[in-house]
Amino acid sequence: MSLRPILETRPAQPHTEGAGVKLHRAFGFQDPSELDPFLLFDDFRNDNPEDYLRGFPWHPHRGIETITYVLSGAVEHGDSLGNAGTLGAGDVQWMTAGSGILHQEMPSGNAQGQMHGFQLWGNLPASEKMTAPRYQDVKGTEIPEIIDDDGTRVKVIVGDFWGKSGPVDGIAADPQYLDVFIPAGVKKTLPVDTYRRAFAYVFEGQAAFADASAPQGVLLEKEVAGEEVNIRDLSGDRTLIRFGTGDEITVQAGEEGVRFLLISGAPIHEPVAWHGPIVMNTQAELHQAFRDLRNGTFIKPAH
Repeated sequence: MSLRPILETRPAQPHTEGAGVKLHRAFGFQDPSELDPFLLFDDFRNDNPEDYLRGFPWHPHRGIETITYVLSGAVEHGDSLGNAGTLGAGDVQWMTAGSGILHQEMPSGNAQGQMHGFQLWGNLPASEKMTAPRYQDVKGTEIPEIIDDDGTRVKVIVGDFWGKSGPVDGIAADPQYLDVFIPAGVKKTLPVDTYRRAFAYVFEGQAAFADASAPQGVLLEKEVAGEEVNIRDLSGDRTLIRFGTGDEITVQAGEEGVRFLLISGAPIHEPVAWHGPIVMNTQAELHQAFRDLRNGTFIKPAH
């Protein structure tokens, strides 16, 4: 087994999106090869309704898939296919924009006015950019949760993990999307497929992630061939950890435990032409998408 090195640790940055929603962006609109097949990750979390109620009014997408995961509050959504519904706490929506979709997402708070959720954008390969749009809503009660003997809890949203399969499937990036809680002081090693790009996003508590490449730091004993590997300083709320190649990560939870998302996916290795909500492979395709928007042919008839 090989521990993944840490390529980068960085805080999510404040950002305003939609009609004035204040959120934190962990990555997006930078180097799309960095976490290929993933393009963008937003943490929308607010206690003040004025910071989120204006939401994300009608807007287009083409060439991507989005996974929206709600932790608290709710998100009402509608789209050009005629679908409408509400995502509540614990629910997930997977949306494939394909050849083009118009949709809106309007968040609302819980009884205390709090709203918290995540949105991840996955790229579509060239062969699937112009497929028919589709979507899937999954209730939180359908998401399997694994509880280990040491108190570690893992919700399997997408992919396979420890013998359980997540209810969301059919995503081109073939991701693994896990919501992980590790209790205070517990050290845990989690497998990650060698051939996938992977990152963690801490959103509660603190933890130290072992780094196979770090030349210095606090040593974390690891019982693999008697080796010791270095561990980075504690990573706290709204921290992105980007991993290199390997087939496992090791996490040491802090004094309050830690909760983080562990996400990985198979890279596409294709050129990216990207502007706003449209992601294609060439500038010509990108220009055509915006021409379609202007002349009213963006939404393609179903075949």
